Amino acid sequence: MRKGPLCLMWVTLTIMAPAHGEETTESGSSTPLSLSAGSQITELQQRLKASEQQREELNKQLQNADNTRESALLARLRQENQRLKLQLKEAQASPLPRLLTEQQQWFVTGAGVALLALLCGIFASGASRKRRQWLN
Repeated sequence: MRKGPLCLMWVTLTIMAPAHGEETTESGSSTPLSLSAGSQITELQQRLKASEQQREELNKQLQNADNTRESALLARLRQENQRLKLQLKEAQASPLPRLLTEQQQWFVTGAGVALLALLCGIFASGASRKRRQWLN
């Protein structure tokens, strides 16, 4: 037999033997299972109560944050509502409704100026049209 596998076997046996010995000594020196389980149960119950209290406090904080956010949103909506009501009253109070928008008014003004310029050009050059004809 070779020395390599034999050494490997000895090393694994020396590592495994203390591990098996620790298992038997641990169970003999520990407290009985019922006492340790009872203490763990009471500890877990206390942690559960503390967690429930924290959850309730966080829920209250969340509700307060939601209420403040909603109140700010509500105030902004009320303000916008008042502004729209004022605009509606102003629109209803004006005697003549606006027929054209501002952009349409600019378009009509530009068309009027162009038409006026065309008419001025026709009247200004109408008398001398015969003299300026192209000669072929």
